[in-house]
Amino acid sequence: MINQVQKSDLIGIVGPCSAGKTTLIGRLKELGYSCRHIAQEHSYVPDMWKRLVNPIVLIYLDVSYAVSMKRRPLNLNRAEFGEQKNRLTHAFQNADLSIHTDELTPDEVQNLVVIFLRKLKIQPIK
Repeated sequence: MINQVQKSDLIGIVGPCSAGKTTLIGRLKELGYSCRHIAQEHSYVPDMWKRLVNPIVLIYLDVSYAVSMKRRPLNLNRAEFGEQKNRLTHAFQNADLSIHTDELTPDEVQNLVVIFLRKLKIQPIK
């Protein structure tokens, strides 16, 4: 569990392609939060998220293949998308917050995350 959280603590964001990571990070940074995208979906090292960043808070954004392709059509077939999810298993299992973004707007995702961070007493640094 998370304890002794400081204002400058880093928030790690992971998830498959087109789950909303970049959008969420941009919004959180605008609010003054210290956060970083961790490209775990592209790594064969299961705990790369922890080795590279070791964030105080790990947020996992999830998305279905169909919605992912609607949001941003990539040259990524269903099997490759499944492999991304497989590479994210360790991060998913260790995430402090997981959000399935298929039916959510960027505002709704942001609000869920900010509410969660406030419960942990993590404040923006600006």
